[in-house]
Amino acid sequence: MTDVRTRLVAAGYDAMADRWESWSNAVADDPREAWLESLLMLLTPQAVVVELGCGNGTHETRKLAARTQLTGVDLSREQLRRARERVPAASFVQGDLTTIEFGPGSLDAVVAFYVFNHVPRELLAGIFGRIHSWLRPGGHFLAALGAGDVQGWQGEWLGVPMFFSSFPPKTNTRLLGEAGFELVRDEPVTISEPEGPVTFHWVLARR
Repeated sequence: MTDVRTRLVAAGYDAMADRWESWSNAVADDPREAWLESLLMLLTPQAVVVELGCGNGTHETRKLAARTQLTGVDLSREQLRRARERVPAASFVQGDLTTIEFGPGSLDAVVAFYVFNHVPRELLAGIFGRIHSWLRPGGHFLAALGAGDVQGWQGEWLGVPMFFSSFPPKTNTRLLGEAGFELVRDEPVTISEPEGPVTFHWVLARR
């Protein structure tokens, strides 16, 4: 059964789809395009890629779809409806990243921008292990992880109930190593959200 916290996140992103799009467009200093370019330089043409928490079809999702065989995964039915309209070259699946499965060694890369901070942090170790198993030897995992020590926060965000959870970078790094990943690059990056600055732990890791 899907975790109640997961259902909360899914319902929230369905309900606030327009507000979230306006909010995300107002974020400044987002490094995701530069990090994505770093990943794309490592991939062969038409690499097989999964984007977890793909959202509504961002510029980066469109870029991935143009250069890889992309499958996007998201909890939110409404976000996926928009993504399918905007990025017809990709495949999209409604699913929970805490339970979804892909074949062992079937992927060249897994990408996840700002989604793991909505996942109960006690589940991250298992998720990182599953992602490692999906990747081919030499495959890559690119993610923007939470950087705060937040066991679990539930409250109103952008007018809807929402859930956040994260570990500090040192713990993220340990969990990735225990899952079998080799860090290629990792660093904290602060972005300017409409409410103020927020730091995320960016990682590019290799199986």
